[in-house]
Amino acid sequence: MPLFLKPIFHEKVWGGSKLKTFGYNIPNERIGECWGISAHPNGKSEIENGHYAGQTLDQVWREHRELFGEFPSKDFPLMAKIVDANAPLSIHVHPDDSYAYENENGQYGKSECWYIIEADDNAEITIGTHAQSREEFENQLKDGSFEKYLRTVKVQPGDFYFVPAGTVHSIGAGIMAYEVMQSSDISYRIYDYQRKLHNKKRELSVSKALDVMDYSNELPNIAPQNEVIENHNCTHIVSSDFFTMVKWEITGTLNYMKPREFCLISVLEGKGKIIVDGDIFELEKGTNFVLTSEDLDSVFEGDFTLIISYI
Repeated sequence: MPLFLKPIFHEKVWGGSKLKTFGYNIPNERIGECWGISAHPNGKSEIENGHYAGQTLDQVWREHRELFGEFPSKDFPLMAKIVDANAPLSIHVHPDDSYAYENENGQYGKSECWYIIEADDNAEITIGTHAQSREEFENQLKDGSFEKYLRTVKVQPGDFYFVPAGTVHSIGAGIMAYEVMQSSDISYRIYDYQRKLHNKKRELSVSKALDVMDYSNELPNIAPQNEVIENHNCTHIVSSDFFTMVKWEITGTLNYMKPREFCLISVLEGKGKIIVDGDIFELEKGTNFVLTSEDLDSVFEGDFTLIISYI
């Protein structure tokens, strides 16, 4: 039986109210993130259905690893969230696995991929810097010119960007994005516009950021692979060492065969149902769930857009 998950909401200084459009009952008008699928200590998704209802995803991961094909990892490896950037996020960077393991108590690093759901006219992201070295970036920080050397890209709905660990980045104002990432909540902020949350400035971590930043000035060359399967459009957005991310645009019936022991699935548009081993489960925009190793025969029916992710 699939594990359907209750969303977790995080207030952010840059957050807004657009997550309401997913049918979510958000607690206030400054919600920046919906953690749809998470076993991270900072936000543990609660299972809403079946035998494990009321338990958290991390608990089921620890106690019932057979549901995940006995996957050889201490922690649940992935996270899926929706970001509502009413204002720009901080300029920040994430460490890779080796740095995080050594400096953040054995945690995962964070590589991630963004799929742009909504974007205002002229909305843009920051991804990478033209600085060629740590020394050059430090000098730009000291003289206040570093923002001029950041790489910015205008975005529109349907775009996607792979953001490897070490890439300085930010999501700009007026963007809603779906993110798949390693299960990590480590961010090293470089600049935060002097903003305060609850009358307190958020902490910067410039020294660690400089340690982990990639100065190669190269962006990953991600070319989507589109194919039509059973009359449905399937787009392979990214396949990396950390995760694969696929968008399905389904109209009608799709007989789905899991590519791995377990998959993370989020509904971004539309509604329908999934029939798993004869049991019917309704799906709608904002639904998040995990297909487990025990879910053998899956059929999607309806008119909706899904993101399916897996190792």
